[in-house]
Amino acid sequence: MNKKQFTITAEEGLHARPAAALVSEANRFQSELSLEFKDRTVNLKSILGVMGLGIPTRSTITIHADGPDEQQAIIAASELLLAKGMIDTEQ
Repeated sequence: MNKKQFTITAEEGLHARPAAALVSEANRFQSELSLEFKDRTVNLKSILGVMGLGIPTRSTITIHADGPDEQQAIIAASELLLAKGMIDTEQ
């Protein structure tokens, strides 16, 4: 299992468009991916689950990956969050 923490810095928090892009990216991988915020964990491949977390700005999230391409999935999530302006620098 692989995991990585991120701090969401976008003023809007993790809103619909970047959340949808993150879910779409997650669905490219075989690994099981989850997103943890506070005490809740959801399937990162589910837009309803991700949006249901209501992640505001300055929140710390953790992405967990477990499977054959877990390292690549974590890297792709990091790059996407950075490209979408959700995090300030690659964390």
